[in-house]
Amino acid sequence: MLEIDGSQKSGSGTILRLSVAIAAIRGYPLHITNIRQRRPQPGLKHQHLESVLTAAKLCDAEVRGASLGSSELWFVPKEIRGGNIKAVIETAGSISLLFLSVLPICLFARSPVCLHTVKGGTDTRNAPTINFMCNVLLPSLTKMGVDAKITVQKYGYYPKGMGEATLTVKPNPHLKPFIFETFGNLKSIHGVSVCTFLADRQVAQRQAQAAKTLLSQTNYLSDIQVINDQSNPIQKGSSITLWAKTDTGIIVGSDSIGEIQKTAEAVGRDAAQTLIAELDAQPTADEFLADMLIPYIALSEDNSILLTRRITEHIESNIWLMEKMLNTKFTITRCNKLYRIEKNC
Repeated sequence: MLEIDGSQKSGSGTILRLSVAIAAIRGYPLHITNIRQRRPQPGLKHQHLESVLTAAKLCDAEVRGASLGSSELWFVPKEIRGGNIKAVIETAGSISLLFLSVLPICLFARSPVCLHTVKGGTDTRNAPTINFMCNVLLPSLTKMGVDAKITVQKYGYYPKGMGEATLTVKPNPHLKPFIFETFGNLKSIHGVSVCTFLADRQVAQRQAQAAKTLLSQTNYLSDIQVINDQSNPIQKGSSITLWAKTDTGIIVGSDSIGEIQKTAEAVGRDAAQTLIAELDAQPTADEFLADMLIPYIALSEDNSILLTRRITEHIESNIWLMEKMLNTKFTITRCNKLYRIEKNC
């Protein structure tokens, strides 16, 4: 039985999600304690619970302790089967984080996976927007041999959620390394600005224009798609996602979500400021993408290298956990104004 202390490093849901994923992939019986110990409300919330239960469906796992508020969990996986699966989050818990939880597992399934998730949030705090997943993470993972697609049926926001999205994955257990050491020359900047039932206030247009204006002041031209969505009459909301592409195949991104008492212009500027910081540093993975790539790099069959501008709490946590569970080794070295993260087999 593999023992994981969920209070280590970030003490967040990341430890839970990745522990379950690696346990499923490697067939390890898992016991995790102190789940989300360092968060204001420790234990399993709806999103974390549904992530565990969805992982269990994928690999017919025996699970104990899977209840709201639980701080301890036992997860005993069997063969990863794949197929059609449905997940119901019930709250505005992040659909993106649920997809991040199970996508690595799906790559090792016996057959393709179609995961349909309902009643969650596509764009929530402390999680990547669904459009970041679609336009930054998945295109970056294609370089490693990942064939996955996300389709959004309904956008969902805090507090009611009611979003809906589908993840489809073609299994591929033989991941290529991620070796990108040069940012290259900027080719283009794109984006998508979404608002749901807020077209009368031109929220999506205002987010996009504020981002474009700030980017242009730094001599960056951008093409930002505006979507006035009407998929979810139950919960209004908005988000913006930006991403830049270079001639070496690099994609770096940023996002921001609408919140009460936060203007649409502030939402757009926040995303633009973050992207500008990334472009100025010229990494090969932005700070958010970098932590998401760590488990795939750990599971890949050779050495990998990426450059990022910050070593975040999530990067440190993911590296610590992958080294513990997969007996792999990462090194981090300062390289001018960037950090070089390398996995050695």
